[in-house]
Amino acid sequence: MLAKLGPDLVRLRAALETRFTGWAAESGAAAMLYPPLVPVADLERIDYFRNFPHLALLGSGLNGEAVTRYGDAGVTGPAVPATALTDPAYALPSAACYQVYFDLAGQQLDQPRRVTTVATCFRREEHYDGLRRLLGFSMREIVCVGDRDAVRDHLSSYKELLTGYFAALGLPVKVAPAADPFFEPGETGGARALMAQLFPVKEEFLYDGTLAIASVNFHRNFFGERCDIRTADGTHAYTGCVAFGIERWISALTTHFELSNAELCELVLAH
Repeated sequence: MLAKLGPDLVRLRAALETRFTGWAAESGAAAMLYPPLVPVADLERIDYFRNFPHLALLGSGLNGEAVTRYGDAGVTGPAVPATALTDPAYALPSAACYQVYFDLAGQQLDQPRRVTTVATCFRREEHYDGLRRLLGFSMREIVCVGDRDAVRDHLSSYKELLTGYFAALGLPVKVAPAADPFFEPGETGGARALMAQLFPVKEEFLYDGTLAIASVNFHRNFFGERCDIRTADGTHAYTGCVAFGIERWISALTTHFELSNAELCELVLAH
């Protein structure tokens, strides 16, 4: 559910981040860091809670009565009851790219905007599995916001780059279309149908046929409309992102290659 990385894996993580941020810089992406929490009001504008309620984790504090009670006696038990908490106005992010769109809300862009960011993301899952599936994990994303052609070119170039990189690395990774588990087949209206526009084109890079270590995601103009981001001609912007699950990369690399940590770092950076 939760994982720590020792010194060797911290060095491997740093090597991966060097590789990812290098790719981002080559495409002209500006490096950004955003706040660790997302306002609930921002997530509501993209129907997040209608479509992903089971993934959501919220940030709150103790209410006045609980502050007094726990200040005297401490917490008894492994959890703080919901009745002791204030109403949460912030959520822990489940993806890094949302903050990019909220940050650009209401703006008109004179040219396509490319941004890279990294975030500790959180998802409540039905099960957890070592570094393969975690409650809290690191996600690096490279995002493009602009006209349709610019976004599609962004995603196509990264798909080609990643395909070549995995081949050079010798890591067996296959590209597969990803089904949207949040869209019910046959449903044609409502929030879920609108949210399905997020990933009409979503492809995952699967290690060992099951572990998605990267993905390319085309959102059409969903975020542009919901956040009122416009291109130079006044139309709502299209968006797309390339996402890397850092702990999942570490899991794939350490599972597949019988190499020392130093050799793995060298391998990551050599291609």
